[in-house]
Amino acid sequence: MKKVLLFLVLFATALTACSTKGTFEVGDKTFLLNGEPFVVKAAEIHYPRIPKEYWEHRIQACKALGMNTICLYVFWNYHEPQEGQYDFTGQKDIAAFCKLAQKYDMYVIVRPGPYVCAEWEMGGLPWWLLKKKDIKLREQDPYYMERTRLFMNEVGKQLSGLQITKGGNIIMVQVENEYGAFGTDKPYVAEIRDIVKGSGFADVPLFQCDWNSNFENNALDDLLWTINFGTGANIDDQFKRLTELRPNTPLMCSEFWSGWFDHWGAKHETRSAKELVNGMKAMLDRNISFSLYMTHGGTSFGHWAGANFPNFSPTCTSYDYDAPIGESGNITPKYYEVRELLKNYLPQGYTLPEVPEPIPTISIPTFELTEIAPLFKNLPEAKQSENIRSMEFFDQGWGSILYRTKLELSKEEQTLIITEAHDWTQVFVDGKKIATLSRLKGDGVVKLPPLEATSQLDILVEAMGRMNFGKGIYDWKGITEKVELESASGSKELKNWEVYTIPVDYEFAKGKNYTKEPNDTKQPAYYKGTFTLDKVGDTFFDMTNWSKGMVWVNGYAIGRYWEIGPQQTLYMPGCWLKKGENEIIILDMASPSKPETKGLEKPILDVQRGNGAYSHRKLGENLNLTDEKPVYQGAFKPGNGWQHMKFGKEIDSRFFCLEALNSHGGDDYTAIAELELLGTDGKPVSRQHWKVIYADSEELDDANNIASNVFDLQESTFWHTNYSSSKPSHPHQIVIDLGEDKQITGFSYLPRAEENRPGMIKDFKVYIKKRPFNLKE
Repeated sequence: MKKVLLFLVLFATALTACSTKGTFEVGDKTFLLNGEPFVVKAAEIHYPRIPKEYWEHRIQACKALGMNTICLYVFWNYHEPQEGQYDFTGQKDIAAFCKLAQKYDMYVIVRPGPYVCAEWEMGGLPWWLLKKKDIKLREQDPYYMERTRLFMNEVGKQLSGLQITKGGNIIMVQVENEYGAFGTDKPYVAEIRDIVKGSGFADVPLFQCDWNSNFENNALDDLLWTINFGTGANIDDQFKRLTELRPNTPLMCSEFWSGWFDHWGAKHETRSAKELVNGMKAMLDRNISFSLYMTHGGTSFGHWAGANFPNFSPTCTSYDYDAPIGESGNITPKYYEVRELLKNYLPQGYTLPEVPEPIPTISIPTFELTEIAPLFKNLPEAKQSENIRSMEFFDQGWGSILYRTKLELSKEEQTLIITEAHDWTQVFVDGKKIATLSRLKGDGVVKLPPLEATSQLDILVEAMGRMNFGKGIYDWKGITEKVELESASGSKELKNWEVYTIPVDYEFAKGKNYTKEPNDTKQPAYYKGTFTLDKVGDTFFDMTNWSKGMVWVNGYAIGRYWEIGPQQTLYMPGCWLKKGENEIIILDMASPSKPETKGLEKPILDVQRGNGAYSHRKLGENLNLTDEKPVYQGAFKPGNGWQHMKFGKEIDSRFFCLEALNSHGGDDYTAIAELELLGTDGKPVSRQHWKVIYADSEELDDANNIASNVFDLQESTFWHTNYSSSKPSHPHQIVIDLGEDKQITGFSYLPRAEENRPGMIKDFKVYIKKRPFNLKE
């Protein structure tokens, strides 16, 4: 009983301290909370990815884990879906979220952007910015900066009064986000800093985060500098350069990646709990603060999941992230390992609160969706356009768009060429589907059947998430260039289109003409059904019968699904269900094998189907370098960090091949985190159009160590040759098509970040050509 009373007294004292005016400052090698040394142990969680009814549960779980702070992004496009229309109510009430954290004696770090990445649609930037075709995003474009300032002022109205100096719990605010991965532009970052200050955040430290390899590019003297990295990283190496420049600064890993996010068509990502705990311990023992990204990932409900760059790779609805707290708030074994560590780093006399009870889960028996509304029979009013235009031109942010025109009679063989269809496209002639094209695979060419009369051409394009990283944020949707018809007689651009915009709104989906007639044509359609519950609880809708599309339950858009996996279920929060009858609507872009589903008690997050993910080596391909002469050969030094190789001359390039001859550890593997090629100015050339056309080996079964990871702009992911017992031995090669002719003067290589791991290349050769390499099948 005495221990319980002591805990209550300590908790009440701490809560009072958190709710009264205080200070948070940057001290000598430490943060200072009310003048006393303080180590930030932050849990990153995102309020839009958690139902508001569960916010308190997730904050309690973070507190019981041993955290003292909540870290969060502010998602611009979530709060301003249309220009000038701001919403900070209900599920979007960010101030209520911060106050709830304060209730549990949790401080808050705010990361207001304007860009946030977060595997979120367009990195948090509003789609309507793209209505201005010549806009410069994340630059000092007058319109962009004006809209940024207006939005940040709205954020300030919500949150600036919650700074610790005013009795709130906000202790730090971030300026922009990982800008070094986008460019070098200190004047832009400085203006964002001034906008953040001007919105009212002038009482707490402002900071900027980047990677240890690029943080100097945009580092401002008056901001705190923090570093982002993941599990397995060499902690001392990560902060080496920072401590050289600022020996007395407090150190903080502003994103310590606990896991990783999933892409459609690729294996479910996991990261080692042991390495996570070891990394956290190493930081705590060095008095280094951290934010665990993610402590709880949650769900990118509706249309909010983004896509990676430079190769378009859309992310799944589930943002489970292999985090300590699972997607539905479930407490994982990783959670208990982290909790076991953090209980050793508590203030004297303090004990961890109990882990909150889990949200109940339920199963729902199989039920059928009996009402159907075929999409082509339920189109909205058409808009006329002489030329192909993107979605944004028609004032559409998300969903699908149908382009319709006429094809003339033709006895010739004809090819339809669709340039830049974003993102998943179906082509119909007179109502019959003749092709499916995926941006993931670079599809864009369709052979047309013979046309014996004037025919109707329909091109239905579904937009996945806009790219949320790098230059990919310029991601217009629909068909963004043109459609051409090519034959022996020549080619012509198709004109005179009827355009139908198909949004993701529930009211649009609900207001269709549903009938009991079966969908024999297998065309895209809405399916509606009901199910009855005698009790509510979290569940996971089984989507294995369905092809691709989106689901609404009781008016809530719970997310996208796609049969290629790895995610095969959709999380349904029990707080959005009700006793009695519940409604479900499924938009299926092809057709289901059976129009039925059920609710499972556990998710399916790691089942791949079809050919969503594929190797960068075709069956029977072998790279033949017999007649090739290397342009450069050498040896890499052992250890982590970037290494730069100069050729001493300019080389005309289109195809680049790196051949690893052996490894420092004497193992048979090769691993590369990132590759950059250096131009005539000695700086990295753009990687926007790069494609891997050959990798002799890559790990696709036990991990997503695919070859294209070498230019995904993510230093914690890497290409790794196959792990299996039948693994090929050295040499290992990767061939990259630059997508355009370049003059190259050298290259940079980044090994995987983990210490003492296999695959660290020692001796190597480089081959460069203007024409493709010989790949014998």
